[in-house]
Amino acid sequence: MIQTLGAIAGAMLLTAGAAPPELEKAFHGTIVSTYPDGRKAELWMNADGTFTSMGRRHDRHRGKWSVRGDKVCFRRGLFGYCTAMPSETEFTTKAVTGETIKVRLTPGRAGEAEG
Repeated sequence: MIQTLGAIAGAMLLTAGAAPPELEKAFHGTIVSTYPDGRKAELWMNADGTFTSMGRRHDRHRGKWSVRGDKVCFRRGLFGYCTAMPSETEFTTKAVTGETIKVRLTPGRAGEAEG
């Protein structure tokens, strides 16, 4: 799911009130990434610098996010990934796997607690 995180998408974790405006909406919504095969992954960012995700294979993960310059970075264990700060609620980008994915921010956080 880290591939998806980078699509939105660190030395310093952000706290509530310190997040760039581009990320504020993400704290109240679900980031959905759609892969070429039609499968979807979901990500829920929290203002405290943490995230929860569900990959396209329905695997669940937790990690931390941070901002480094004009990039948002995600880290889970030893694996980390940074990507340009999103400027729109829907865009196309490359996953860390190299696949082109469509990313969109949807209202609400349905699915976050499932699993």
